[in-house]
This record gives sequence, C-alpha cells and structure tokens, in this order.
Amino acid sequence: MADGGGAKRLKTAEDGAAGTAESADSGQEEGSLQVSPSGVAFDLSRVDADLVTHITSFLGTPHELLNLALTCKSFGWRQPLSARTWSLVEEVARQAVCSRATDDEMGCLPQCDVTTWLSILHRFEHMLDFDVLLGGSIEHVNGDKTAVCATDPNDCSSVAVSSGYAMRSGAHYAEFLITGIPFIGIVRPMPGLDAGAYQENFSFIWANDSRLHPDFLAQRSDDWDDSDVHACDFNCDDGKMSWTNWDDELNEGKEWDGMESCQSGDTVGMLLNLDEGTLSVYRNNRLLGVLKTGLSGPYCWHVNLFKQQTVTDAVSIKRGTLPNSEGATTA
Repeated sequence: MADGGGAKRLKTAEDGAAGTAESADSGQEEGSLQVSPSGVAFDLSRVDADLVTHITSFLGTPHELLNLALTCKSFGWRQPLSARTWSLVEEVARQAVCSRATDDEMGCLPQCDVTTWLSILHRFEHMLDFDVLLGGSIEHVNGDKTAVCATDPNDCSSVAVSSGYAMRSGAHYAEFLITGIPFIGIVRPMPGLDAGAYQENFSFIWANDSRLHPDFLAQRSDDWDDSDVHACDFNCDDGKMSWTNWDDELNEGKEWDGMESCQSGDTVGMLLNLDEGTLSVYRNNRLLGVLKTGLSGPYCWHVNLFKQQTVTDAVSIKRGTLPNSEGATTA
C-alpha cells in the first residue's frame, strides 16, 4: 500500500502485528548499493545471505524482524537471484517457526500460502493467549494475555479461553501455573460466540448454567465429529472431573483413577492426544492419569475461576514439552 510519499510499506497482517516482508522500500537502491533513510550508503551484495540469516535469527520478536525488513530491500524484498520464494526476513521467520513448533502445532497455525511467515511467527508466539474472557469477573494480569485472575469478591464464576489455538489432531501439551483452586480443561471452539453477551456468572459445565447450552450448541460445526464431550475440566480443589455434551449428559464431580488435589504454586499439565482421544493430567511434571477418553474433533484450552474469601483464583498458561513415551515431562 502506498503512503503519502509514494513508498511501499509492509502490509499489516490480520493480527495487526506482523505483515508481509515482500514490499519493504524505506531505503533507496542503486545496483547493489543501498542508501539508508539517514543517507548512509552501504553495499550488501558482498554479504553472504546465509550468514545474515543466521545473525538475524537472534532478533527476539516479529516486531524486530519487521523493523529490519523496513530498513532496506535486501532484507525486506525477495531477491530476484535467490532460490527462495520469500525475503530474507521471511526466511528467518520461517526457520524460527519450523524449528520451534511441533508438527501438530504447525497444523494449528495459518498456512504460508494465505499469509506471511512473520504473521505466522507472531501467531505462534501468542498461540496460548487467553483471548476470550466470559463472565465479567475476570481480567488479564497486568496486561499479560497468558495470565488471568478472578475479580468479583462474591464468588462469581468466570471463564477464559485460549480460542486462537484450536487443537484438531495430534498431541498438545500445556502447563498451567495455578493460584487458588481453579478448574482447567478443554472446550469446543466457538468463534461466533459473543463474549460481550455473557457478563454474569458463567460456566461451560455447571448445571445452573444449562440455560446457556443452546447458545453453545448453536455454534456446532461439522468438525466437532462424533464425540459428545463438548467441555471437560479438572477441579484443582478435589481432583474430580466434570464433562458435558450440553444436552442430556452432565457429569459433575466424578471420581477417576489418579484423582488428586492441587494447591497454589502447583503446575498442572494437560496433555490432549487426539490421535488416542484422551486428556491426561500432570501435577508438577508427574502424571496423575487419563482424565477423559473418547475425545475427537477440535478443542481449546479453558480455565474457570472464582474469587473466594481467602484466595483469588489465578492461572497462567505456557507451552510445555510433550511428555515422553513413559509419560514423564521435563522438570
């Protein structure tokens, strides 16, 4: 898109943070000689592209890579004589994603034929953000979207969903650092659900919120598959399990093999294996057991919080390393 001076700028990605690095033109170029906006001339034609790519890989964020792409064409434009189909900055972003994401995580990210690698990298780094808050009594902690806390002193229930990470196949592991006794689990992705319409006591599972179940079922899509487990969670207070199909199946507070309570400061690990149709629970890197079987179709991580008299529920989420074949995780 042309600005007021006629120079091409990076297109903004759908998430507003990282755009295509195919059209950066903030400097002038004459042959192999480039002139920066400050008037300093430099020749990048003699610099090995692989070396520059390696050095550039130490930049920390998509924003830093975007700024680099804007400095000159050698970084931001695809080079005509290069075997790559994208720019140097895009190549760095591609390598960063491919080296860090698992194959199953890659399946949850946008495809490079519909967006840029900078945009994909940005999405990967924010994949587990709690981007949907429901219930009106919950907020992010100091603006950090990977952490939420309850806010209402009247013991109201609220929910946070990591809706940007819809898990449809393979194995996915996340860790939740808890304060208080929250509920942690999975729920169907419902992108059409209007979070602003649910500003009172809210839960995906509780019987007293069954009035909301028709709203949830209205979001059903074909890829929900044959499984009738639409929401399932682990109670950190007593270790019990609950699940529902938002119709005629509502199972609250069920005992299961491996049931164990957790406390503030614990890290609860959740392993969703959609190849096997199971959800397993870990406490401080120790496998408790399989919480639920019979799972298929897409799910997102969610947490259910309360603010109680003695403690305020809070949860932070982070990407974890997949457990090994014996079920152990890296401490």
